[in-house]
Amino acid sequence: MPPHKPDPAKVRAALDAQLTALDEPPYDGPGSPAALLAACVPVVLRAYDRDLRPERDIARLAVRHLLDRLAAAAPGRTVEVRVPPYAAVQCVEGPRHTRGTPPNVIETDARTWLELATGRVTWAEATAAGKVSASGARADLSAYLPVP
Repeated sequence: MPPHKPDPAKVRAALDAQLTALDEPPYDGPGSPAALLAACVPVVLRAYDRDLRPERDIARLAVRHLLDRLAAAAPGRTVEVRVPPYAAVQCVEGPRHTRGTPPNVIETDARTWLELATGRVTWAEATAAGKVSASGARADLSAYLPVP
């Protein structure tokens, strides 16, 4: 599955809206689509760190960006990683899933996914804390985290 490619103007608008909500100045970094998406991740994490609910658009962009990076680093269709309500991807080589509920499913919330994907928490810590639901013999992302 090719990575999701959002409109850079919409990414910039979401990024600036979240920065405004955090009482921070507007984004002034590189304007490439990749740089804008990458900038969304720490901004959303700062909102969580301040016990604020991130703006929906930027949270979706940050989650999707890191799920796409996971899918690129671990291509395949054996494991489905779900971060409702924002996105889901299939990844990891192995038997291909084609219909119905996948045999290997991982589900977590946005904050936990961002923390896992950036290395703030380990797979073992998140699963032990009950922040990740993982079913299936291949439903373990520890070898792929943090995402490159």
